[in-house]
Parts: sequence; C-alpha cells; structure tokens
Amino acid sequence: MQRALALTGLAAALALTSLPAAADLAFNASLTSDYRYRGISQTRLKPALQGGVDYSAGAFYLGAWGSTIKWVKDAGGDASAEFDLYGGYKTEIASGLTLDVGVLQYLYPSNRLNPSANTFEGYGALSFGPATFKVSRSFSNLFGFADSKGSMYYDLSASFDLGDGWSLAPHIGRQTVKNLGSASYTDYALTLNKAIGALTLSAGLVDASTNAYFGPGGKDLGASRVVVSAKYTF
Repeated sequence: MQRALALTGLAAALALTSLPAAADLAFNASLTSDYRYRGISQTRLKPALQGGVDYSAGAFYLGAWGSTIKWVKDAGGDASAEFDLYGGYKTEIASGLTLDVGVLQYLYPSNRLNPSANTFEGYGALSFGPATFKVSRSFSNLFGFADSKGSMYYDLSASFDLGDGWSLAPHIGRQTVKNLGSASYTDYALTLNKAIGALTLSAGLVDASTNAYFGPGGKDLGASRVVVSAKYTF
C-alpha cells in the first residue's frame, strides 16, 4: 500500500510537468538549516533539502513538494523523505477578501509505522490585506498518532512588505491532536525575508511551547531556535 501511494505521488508530480505551456507552472528549490513544520523539527534540528512544483489555471491549483526528513526513522520507521501533493481553489469572494480551500496528502514512502505516518488533510483559509487565517483538519490519523482522525491546526499568519524586497512574517499556530491532549501545543514564528530576484533569503525565530516532541539524545524538537533558509524559484 505504501509503495502504491508513493508511485501515485510520483505520477502526479510528473503529470504536472506535462501540463499545457500556457498554464502557470513554477518550480522551487531550497536549503534550510532546520525543517520546522508547525514548529516541530522534522530533521532532528539539522538541515534539509527541499523542492517543489506548482501549477495554476485560473482559480484552481495543484502542487507537489518534497523534503528530506529524519523523524520517521527516529520513531522506528524507515522513511528519509516526505512528499506532499495538494490541490485547491483560490478566489476573491469580496473586495480584498480571498478564500482558499483544498486538500493535502502527506506521503512518507515505506514509513513502516503503525499507524502509518501518511496523513490526509483538508483546509480552508481567508486572507485580508497582509493577514491570513487558515484551519486544517485531518481526514486520517495525524502523522502516526493512533485514533487521531479529526485533529485540527489553526494558523494565523501575516506578511508585511517593508520595501526593497524585505518582508516580515509573524505567525502563531495551534495544533490539537484528537484523543491525545498531551501532544497538542502552540507554535510561534517571526521570519524576516529578503527577495533578490528569484532568490529569497530568510531568517526566522521559531518556537513550539511543548515538552511532548523529543528526538534521539533527548533533543527538544520544538526548542526555540533561529532557522535560516535560501529558496530559488524558477
């Protein structure tokens, strides 16, 4: 089953590259000092290589994205990469107010965790001015937590244009894990970005207020830390 999911993900990613030339198609590649997802390190506080492809046609969009990871192996599984497939619909529903709804499948090929780390979520977001409020709900178990279907993530973020390619992005999020309150937590981030043509450099302070996520050697995977990254879009 895991292999079938992985092959499906690969086929979808390849399909994106064969869409009509008139469509909006963009690729990205990045290097980060620590892959933090919802405040929790996915790479044992170590660097990650990442890349993706996005396709849009009018209000509809599709995308595929991947990153190196370490947490599945640390949990006793056997996956060293994460692949995400997503699609949705984004449109302005009132003057200055944008609605974005979609689904996202996280794939960890051959992860061998029970329950599986593979996770399927739906999301909806409203954006007005620089601010976005987004709600995600898992339609499957959440990242290997048993009986966690229906877990929620609430995300309030913004992006302030400071001029000359600089922007500042504050964020606060709340992850609730269904039937496992001890694994629920709040995360925070404040990121400064600098766009130089197709290259974006970022430095952000990230923190997750939880004592529930630890890696080998007792590493606190939600510890407050500055994360730097470089992303190139082409």
